[in-house]
Amino acid sequence: MLDLDEKVAIITGGAVGIGEAIAYRLAELNAKVLITDVDAENGKKNS
Repeated sequence: MLDLDEKVAIITGGAVGIGEAIAYRLAELNAKVLITDVDAENGKKNS
């Protein structure tokens, strides 16, 4: 399995939808994930 340990991913639009799914998957692969989105409420739920 792919290991992204010590890698950083910046996901724009990461609060909902495809961006959210990508952020969760990258986190499962040990990446450090930073999400940004105009929807601050959903962004906080995903932190």
